[in-house]
Amino acid sequence: MSRPPLSKRAERIPASPIRKLVPYALAAKQRGIHVFHLNIGQPDLPTIPAGLKALRDYQPKVIEYGLSQGDAALTAALVKYYAPLGHHFEPHHIVTTTGGSEAISFAMMAIGDEDDEFIIPEPFYTNYNGFAVTSGVRLVPITTFPENGYRCPSVEQFEERITPRTRAIIVNSPGNPTGAVYTRAEMERVASLAQKHNLYVISDEVYREFTFDGVAAVGILDVEGMDERAIVIDSISKRYSACGARIGSVISRNNRLMEAVLRYAQARLCPPALGQVVAAAAYSDESDYIAQSRIEYQRRRDVVYERIQEIEGVVCQKPQGAFYALVKIPVDDVESFAQWLLTDFSVEGFTVMVAPGPGFYATPGLGGREIRIAYVLNCDELEHAMDVLVAGIGAYNQRGALDPSSAITTPDR
Repeated sequence: MSRPPLSKRAERIPASPIRKLVPYALAAKQRGIHVFHLNIGQPDLPTIPAGLKALRDYQPKVIEYGLSQGDAALTAALVKYYAPLGHHFEPHHIVTTTGGSEAISFAMMAIGDEDDEFIIPEPFYTNYNGFAVTSGVRLVPITTFPENGYRCPSVEQFEERITPRTRAIIVNSPGNPTGAVYTRAEMERVASLAQKHNLYVISDEVYREFTFDGVAAVGILDVEGMDERAIVIDSISKRYSACGARIGSVISRNNRLMEAVLRYAQARLCPPALGQVVAAAAYSDESDYIAQSRIEYQRRRDVVYERIQEIEGVVCQKPQGAFYALVKIPVDDVESFAQWLLTDFSVEGFTVMVAPGPGFYATPGLGGREIRIAYVLNCDELEHAMDVLVAGIGAYNQRGALDPSSAITTPDR
């Protein structure tokens, strides 16, 4: 019997490379294996206490629909948060969304029609691929490379890809999955291209505070002349370790654009009420929560980077921000390697889960020797996890010469 077809969109939307190995991880855990999760950007830091307190104190008789734009208390808190960064916004410049994911989708749909083009340096946050499919737009990638730390492409590389269908350039700094932080000159390069070719810039700035070694993040609105072209994407997920609250925002001084974004927001009714309670308190907090988080992530970055350098044949520049490292490792196929770690390998009952590189590219065939490591575990667990990963690379590369039973190995610690 024939089955009714799915939409072309449903057939095209990719599986998440971060989550598609979950069944193998669950099976490993059922066998009694402890899996170190280096695959997903889920911080283990406690959610900001002010947000949790606000949630405990929230005692409504009815959890009602809120405003489509977002609750006024949260909007006011965001306006106040941005002021010390040098940015003055009016409330209508901000629309609260269901996570940064919805913010990106709204931005794409507000400025792009079917098959319009968005230029983006790759590798990039994998779900941009899915957002593009659901929005009906097309990502046009410019490949960057681990050998130079995945730096911003040149003017010439951007201009080679600009066509009459180009609507925007997407940037993400500090970057996921690379940890790269664009310099002011690099952000000015992107801005000047947008001005020259009448484009928008969608700037994903959710990791703004997490920069290391004295490096500072430069936002697209830190560049003059971008008020009508800049679309800022933000989120509380990583900044306040509140991924499950699902609160993000679209921010722009382009009034016509924000009117369109608001209409999309009205179509989905309102963002999560409980998450907004957490977010408003988080943005209003005056503690050193973010500063301490930054210090902790730099410690973790140092652990991962130093251990990576022990691997012969590895390529990785030291990440400057976010909490990821995209690492080129000496294996022949990272998809196979990542699955093998979960199905065939452990060290004294421990293994690791990583995110394979190909899912962070739009260009087929790229990323086959890269893995993303999310350093979201404490330093002791990271040390242990890196022991296991280093041993796993060695065992995987020798597996053809080994008896199958010797895949379970124990390194010197």
